[in-house]
Amino acid sequence: MTGNREHVFVYGTLRRGGSNHFRMAGSEPVTPGTVRGKMYRISWYPGLVLGPEGQVAGEVYAVGDEQLRALDEFEGVSADEEGSEYRRVKTVVTAPDGSTVEAWVWEWIGLVDEARVVGQGDWLLAEPGTE
Repeated sequence: MTGNREHVFVYGTLRRGGSNHFRMAGSEPVTPGTVRGKMYRISWYPGLVLGPEGQVAGEVYAVGDEQLRALDEFEGVSADEEGSEYRRVKTVVTAPDGSTVEAWVWEWIGLVDEARVVGQGDWLLAEPGTE
């Protein structure tokens, strides 16, 4: 594959087993991991808010430039469009062995309802059979 490879952290429907995992076709799995923050049920999909409290489970993938642009478009941040629900930011992901990797993540920037926190921080556990 030509071009740069970027690490991305996916935590919701893009994860293996999620309804949009097909969008990760052609990417290279790197490691499962966690990031610091809270996950909220937005609708049929989650939103991650990075922060010191909580842990959110997900997976790191290596993607090419074209796939990164496609994922930005899927998340609604392709052109910093007005009304975007997410922004793409770099964060530190902790792997199961304690090592860390820096990866892009799509962070929720809309309003959140504390009553809709996904307590265990794992969307696939919170949403069995609804993906």
